Amino acid sequence: MRDWLHEMFWANRIRRILTVTLGLAMITAGTCYLISSVTAPDRCDDGVSRSHGECIGVNGSGYDFGTPEITKVTQAIAAENRRITANDQPYVTVAMMLPLQPQPEGERNQLRSEIQGAYLAQYRANREEKTPLLRLVLANPGKDYRQHNKVVDQLARMTGDKKDNLRAVTGFNLSLDTTRAAIQRLTADLRIPVLISRASADELAGPALPHGAARATRPVRVIADNSAQAAALADFHGDLADEDTVLVKDIRPDDIYVESLARAFTRKESGPPGAKDQEFLAPSVNEAGDTANDFTIIGHNICQSPAKVVYFAGRPVHLRLFMLQLAEVPCHGKRYTIVSGSGAATLDRYMRPDDWKKLQSDAAQEPTVTLRYAAPAHPAAWDRALEHWEKQRTGQTGRKPTAAERPAYLTEPLAELTKLRDLIDEGAGDIGPIELADSRTMLVHDGVRTISEAVFLANSQTKNTLPALDRVAAQWSRLESAHRVTGTSGWICLTNAGNPYNKPVAVVELAPATRRLDFIGLGWPEGKPQPPGCIVPSGTDH
Repeated sequence: MRDWLHEMFWANRIRRILTVTLGLAMITAGTCYLISSVTAPDRCDDGVSRSHGECIGVNGSGYDFGTPEITKVTQAIAAENRRITANDQPYVTVAMMLPLQPQPEGERNQLRSEIQGAYLAQYRANREEKTPLLRLVLANPGKDYRQHNKVVDQLARMTGDKKDNLRAVTGFNLSLDTTRAAIQRLTADLRIPVLISRASADELAGPALPHGAARATRPVRVIADNSAQAAALADFHGDLADEDTVLVKDIRPDDIYVESLARAFTRKESGPPGAKDQEFLAPSVNEAGDTANDFTIIGHNICQSPAKVVYFAGRPVHLRLFMLQLAEVPCHGKRYTIVSGSGAATLDRYMRPDDWKKLQSDAAQEPTVTLRYAAPAHPAAWDRALEHWEKQRTGQTGRKPTAAERPAYLTEPLAELTKLRDLIDEGAGDIGPIELADSRTMLVHDGVRTISEAVFLANSQTKNTLPALDRVAAQWSRLESAHRVTGTSGWICLTNAGNPYNKPVAVVELAPATRRLDFIGLGWPEGKPQPPGCIVPSGTDH
């Protein structure tokens, strides 16, 4: 065997040269393969690559990012995208940017609701005999938006690609420093129009932005910010004495939602001073850590104070634990009302079967702890609000008001919600189970509807070309009065700062007895409904 190998590869000078050359070639090829296999991106799907264990990128061809809850709706989006790109009509792309691979079941269901809202708005816009049509893509910036830079770079390239024609980015469901950084790059650096659908921290839009931020590139949103939510809750609950309230707040850094909400709840109240703020430090947005122990201690302290209303500035995971711990602290039959912001809108999805029982007292099954929060929308809001208005008007006039007398700020959103329900029941196909009560489908639907109105308005001013990015952004401040957007969540009338003016919040109560989210009334940030026609008053810069 040795003789044969020697004869084949090493017997003379020529064979030795060939053998060495072949060996070097094989080593080089193997090295190149190893390097490429280590450094080349692991492709998840079209436009999406694996990075740090997540599939990061942009896709509109039906990829569900490994989240089965959204498979049906991503397939529906892909089918609609294929339909419109197969036509000769012009179209623009809207990107929905939000973390697309959440682990907790409750967060995956929330994600489904948000994407359903975007798709339903796309479906409607593409059947309204207006141009351009809307193509929808999903953009995954990773957990907590930590890999947003890669996605923002990809979106920037899509603005100049004739196959994409990206004209706006929406989504943004978490108020974090990383979210703010992503929005800052998109708007201030790249001048891409941004509409925030769910994130409510004051710092993300409006007057809280740096003074140097040009109005033309500022983001806008369709959700009332935390300050407006707190004002609307105060309007609904009326004046509360300071000693009757206490603030419980998460002091974790980098979470601008809880920081902003805590500031908004720090309102001047009448009477003697109440208990000091009760602080806790959560490990992350969706991890409990040792907070249950903290909440038990905090509960005992609150029990010794006169406070019966607890303002809670924290995330749903921690709100659930706080409610349960407070309910289990014996306090001589004392009952509490916990008041929180829009982040609590999906708390029911985190509740376990035994949790509901713990929130009820043994006697008469009355809740020991009641949660009320400012929901951006609720499917029962407009019917119930109209009933309340008609009852009040009948008491004032002695007769039942006519249909023509009913206020448009209630009737128009009700009509819009009816259209959405009809679309869900009849036209949009199977996109998975739809839950309107958590407000996410309704609000994201309204956000994409607002983008479509801005695009249509910008397109009406151009000839034979798609509107440029700056023309779309220039329409934000026009969306009021005659060009107000009627959403399922209410009138959307944008101020020059980019916030919806005096948009109502649905005050919702978590009902342990029925395990539902019950609408109990509307709260108005300005203490009264929007003006006729939704004309934003002069001097409004918030």
